[in-house]
Amino acid sequence: MSIPVPDETILGILAAEPQHGYQLLARFQSKADLGRVWTLSTSQLYAVLKRLEAEGLIRGKTVQSGDAPPRREYSTTAAGRRRLDAWLQTPALSASVRQVRVQFMSRLYVARLLGQPTQALVDMQRAVCQKQRRQLLAARDASEEMEELVLDFVLGQLDAVLAWLDRCEERVAHITPA
Repeated sequence: MSIPVPDETILGILAAEPQHGYQLLARFQSKADLGRVWTLSTSQLYAVLKRLEAEGLIRGKTVQSGDAPPRREYSTTAAGRRRLDAWLQTPALSASVRQVRVQFMSRLYVARLLGQPTQALVDMQRAVCQKQRRQLLAARDASEEMEELVLDFVLGQLDAVLAWLDRCEERVAHITPA
């Protein structure tokens, strides 16, 4: 499984409003925003910004800010917006608890931030989890004792994710975009 990267999450934040690195970092560190979803250091964030800019997905410009030193403010390019839209509209979802916590939550956050409907995201994530659950149940029925214990554990996690998605669906309409 690949390690999640915050690229599209950053593109989504910048699509909502151009920001400088410190503003982005504050979102990734705030527990009220993305701090419980991502663990991102200052150097990691700036490395991602540099890479996204080199790939032509964002553009940075130097802006003066009163008495403070000039800052580099980033915004998405047309290519960055296309990548963001593809990520939101045709997500490669996973039933992995880690992927749900990071990638799904990031998509949900960005969709809300951009004022986009979220029901389709919840429905797609639920369908992926339900499919994985059916596969695991079939595998468990044909397994030996130790494997059955492991599969029971994974099924328990998946059941918790499915129950959480039900609660998520009920609550997401009431979450105010950041």
